[in-house]
Amino acid sequence: MKKIVIEGNQLLSGTIKISGAKNSAVALIPAAILSDEITTILNVPNISDKGALVDIIKLLNCTVKESEDTLTIDSRDCKNKCIPSELSSKLRASYYFMGVLLSKFKKVEVYYPGGCNIGARQIDFHLKGFESLGATILMEDDKFTITAEELIGTPIFLDFPSVGATKNLMFAAVKAKGITTINNAAKEPEVVNVATFLNNMGAKIIGAGTNKITIEGVDHLGSAIIEVIPDRIEAATYLTLGALIGDPIKIDNIIPEHLEGLTDKLEEAGVNLVIGKKDITVSKPDYIKAVNVKTLVYPGFVTDMAQPFSVLMTQATGKSFLEETIHQNRMGQCLYLNNMGANIHVDGQIAFIEGPTKLKGQKVVATDLRAGASLIVAGLIAEGTTEITEIDHILRGYENIEQKLINVGAKIRTEDI
Repeated sequence: MKKIVIEGNQLLSGTIKISGAKNSAVALIPAAILSDEITTILNVPNISDKGALVDIIKLLNCTVKESEDTLTIDSRDCKNKCIPSELSSKLRASYYFMGVLLSKFKKVEVYYPGGCNIGARQIDFHLKGFESLGATILMEDDKFTITAEELIGTPIFLDFPSVGATKNLMFAAVKAKGITTINNAAKEPEVVNVATFLNNMGAKIIGAGTNKITIEGVDHLGSAIIEVIPDRIEAATYLTLGALIGDPIKIDNIIPEHLEGLTDKLEEAGVNLVIGKKDITVSKPDYIKAVNVKTLVYPGFVTDMAQPFSVLMTQATGKSFLEETIHQNRMGQCLYLNNMGANIHVDGQIAFIEGPTKLKGQKVVATDLRAGASLIVAGLIAEGTTEITEIDHILRGYENIEQKLINVGAKIRTEDI
């Protein structure tokens, strides 16, 4: 086991280059096996979730070649096998193999997916959609067996615009007979990235990025190349850090339009931003104004950005509140921020934050991916030494985070426990 050790309370300057988006890559990799030929995925982040997905791909008898940030996946000899718990439990995104294998083989056996403990994240929207397409679902001892004699296109309405369900139902529908419409679909950029990959293979998908996606089923999907879009959540984490101790920090290789929910709030708080075509430069202001944040589906303030942003709210003058509307357990960082000196009161899904407060280094625990990122931000602005354990959560979603921070002047290291 390892821990992250941070010596904080110093300004940082330089450039941080953003990697490919975790939330795209973890869907694009399973999507590759829908091809009946060979596909290539560029700009793949080197995170632990990638390794877990590649293990599943190899289990299914696909050949994977890795070169720097590129994956080449040959699925011509793909076999349908049960995905065991020891693989599926490593990450939430293992559920994408439900839609992919159901589409390709009309049968899938997979154990319940893992992922961060951020509250109940049922997959009912996925399962209801599969049933609408003609599938039968059996669950025994955390194992799903989903079968269909034939998948038939149909209108599907999502009660909530779930990103995961939208992608999974695209996967299931892409080889179904007829036309499927996903109404109240998620509009996130990662959905568009996945739809583009499928269309590059020969799928017929229109409307990705809107609340209605139409899929006309096809019999064959061929070779394709796709590039993973920049990770807007990674960018948001470093932008928040730059707003606290940037002197300045340039966040490079991004799509600024994907970050408007965050940058609007940063500017409202008085943070200095210079927004370019593919980069944003951020500097620490003399004064941070208290703001209120409510997480929403895209293009609103994204839930994954909220936990790192809560650290900035501890340094704002006045009273702020952060309301989480997507997940039930997204306040795991607040206990540890209070231990470091913050003044946060959590009432259900709302955190009331009063600042500014000086933070002091402590021993803390990364309870989930984004909580862990928020504690890194807190450690970097705190006086003294911060030690973060359970860092496997962080490594699931942030490529080379230690070196990227060292490159801008941070004193951060990983140690064995």
